[in-house]
Amino acid sequence: MTYRLFEAKDHASIYQRYRFTPPDELKNIILQYLDKKKGRPHVLAVDLGCGTGQNSRLMSPHFQEVVGIDISEHQLEEARAVPGYPNITYRKGTAEELPFPDASVDLLTAASAAHWFHQSRFLAEAGRVLKPLGCMALLGFSDHDTTLRYQDCGERLRHIYDEVKQVLLPYTSSQVAVADGKLEELYSAIPFPDKERVEGIKVNSSISVRNLVGFIESFSMFQAYKKKDPQSAEDLLLSTQKRFLEEMGVTSPDTEIEQELDYFCVLASKPQ
Repeated sequence: MTYRLFEAKDHASIYQRYRFTPPDELKNIILQYLDKKKGRPHVLAVDLGCGTGQNSRLMSPHFQEVVGIDISEHQLEEARAVPGYPNITYRKGTAEELPFPDASVDLLTAASAAHWFHQSRFLAEAGRVLKPLGCMALLGFSDHDTTLRYQDCGERLRHIYDEVKQVLLPYTSSQVAVADGKLEELYSAIPFPDKERVEGIKVNSSISVRNLVGFIESFSMFQAYKKKDPQSAEDLLLSTQKRFLEEMGVTSPDTEIEQELDYFCVLASKPQ
């Protein structure tokens, strides 16, 4: 990962608390693709840009071994602190220089991380370490299509959310646009003939106002804003929570909102 925006200890803690685990619907699509292309056994999955380990833990029951790779030691410390996953190992490293032998990996996956990779170097490493018929699964969600609902004020909640993102726009890396574009350029550059895109995976869940504001705090652009102007960044979080609660007509930040996220996945299988 060429970009190093998630390394601070407090940012790692925020990531652990507020970042979403990918949905089971997406996990099942990935495993079915791997079953179809490579078949079993599923020995080694490598989760790139693993952060605090949400995607690593999701894959853990389905592989003999999972290795999470991240550039941030603080992110890895948070991941290692989660008990109950003896087959996961977390290692510091990058997607462009992987510590695995040639043709040794069944699945390379990345959840909301591949937009930070150096495209050509990552794809070269993927081609090296994947087993014949081994698979890549690069997943994420487009925040442009997020919907928020609470009784009859869904559009107004989304308007508040969009206004926050507008404040953060000057601090937004161009790589975030790559993620919002659903990795189209990276998909086109994958050299494997066998590849496909899965889009429009709508996942509904509930999230408290408190956790929604925490999710905003986890954004790389919010952290850049906070670094430049800590007080204004803190004020933005407080005012955003207040606006949400006032719009909803409630007082408790633990009040839950219905949230719909639009997930996608880029899948590819290395030739035999």
